Amino acid sequence: METVWVNGVKATVARTMFARLKGLIGVKGLPPGEGLLILSCNAIHTCFMAFAIDATFLDRHDRVVKVVRGIRPWRLFVWGGFRAAKVLETAAHATPRCGTIRGMDEKEGT
Repeated sequence: METVWVNGVKATVARTMFARLKGLIGVKGLPPGEGLLILSCNAIHTCFMAFAIDATFLDRHDRVVKVVRGIRPWRLFVWGGFRAAKVLETAAHATPRCGTIRGMDEKEGT
């Protein structure tokens, strides 16, 4: 699989329909500084996942539009908004705080 750097995170890219559908299902955890970048995506679920995640939703220019932290397994729907084009998933609370980015919507997951 392809690996890219996004916002300081080394991310594996999920391009295919199967890779996007599978996401982090079956993964036991992520090391700090690593994640999964899901393309063509503005909403996620955490069904069948083994650990909590942070989701950083990005627009098509890789600008952060929304961050949701601490999303527990078995959440059925987390939406990044209309501007979101992709999502970077990292281990919970591993995403650096980005309070200086204007217009960013940051929330705690439940």
